[in-house]
Amino acid sequence: MIGSSDVVLDGAAAYPEIAGLRAALRRRDWPAGRALLDQLEPSARSAALQACAGELGLEEFLRDVLTADVTDASAAALLGHHLIHVGWEIRSGQYARHISSRQFHRFHDWLRRAEQVLIDAAARHPRDPAIWTARLLTARGLQLGLAETRRRLDRALAAQPHHLPAQLQFLQSACPKWDGTWELAHGFARDAMQAAAPGSPHAVLVVHAHVEHIFGDDDTDVFQYLANDAVRNEIYEAAHRSIWHPEFRHGPGWLQALNAFALIFTMLDDRRSAATAFAGLGNLAAEYPWNQVGSDVNAQVREARAWAYEGAS
Repeated sequence: MIGSSDVVLDGAAAYPEIAGLRAALRRRDWPAGRALLDQLEPSARSAALQACAGELGLEEFLRDVLTADVTDASAAALLGHHLIHVGWEIRSGQYARHISSRQFHRFHDWLRRAEQVLIDAAARHPRDPAIWTARLLTARGLQLGLAETRRRLDRALAAQPHHLPAQLQFLQSACPKWDGTWELAHGFARDAMQAAAPGSPHAVLVVHAHVEHIFGDDDTDVFQYLANDAVRNEIYEAAHRSIWHPEFRHGPGWLQALNAFALIFTMLDDRRSAATAFAGLGNLAAEYPWNQVGSDVNAQVREARAWAYEGAS
């Protein structure tokens, strides 16, 4: 059994490309970082760019890279993500009613700076899904509306069908806390899962939609919600289409899928199913969606994992 204190929340432990890109950025070795990104399939590339957006001091470095080569799509996408990250750190993850007007002003200023970079990048590279994925974030933060957000998703999916990083971003916009409705969020998640190949991680969208509904609607009775047969059936169908499918692999999105199912099976009080998800994770986990339950993600994962293994043994 995994040690009770071993919970690794760093995505670089699951995805070597994130560790490689992070190391290259810290050395300020863009040729090495660009070479690594060029070898990745589009979903892995988009995820790596977003995962490394929080590295310190990237703006000046990446603007120098783009001054030398204005056509560098990866540098533009990473710069866009970095500016978005800075803005979102200022905003924080709280609901809008808890954000000051000064925070909103600074948040929007950083997003507008990101949008300027990304508009130019999209014009030069209209079929780069990483750029459109970043523009989904700016569309949401700048409240450009659901129609524009959907247009950006469609551009990402035209570049790569079933581009999971873009779909995960659109799902957030489809929730009522932004521009959408629960019907839209659940319908989008279900359709995206069913359109993807069996064994793909896209069922994570279905789980995320349910988690968002549970914790994002003050009128939701959690126990009643999870006791609904339609909800339970959809979650188990999603598991059979993804993490329990024989074609499920450790490709882009695998960590997010297993992590989400570990949480939802814990909430469903299904120890055996939770244990299968935790076993697939080993000592790995991800902040989201555990951080919807509480702030101490490490403790939550340790406790849920111990509970699942105890009941499944």
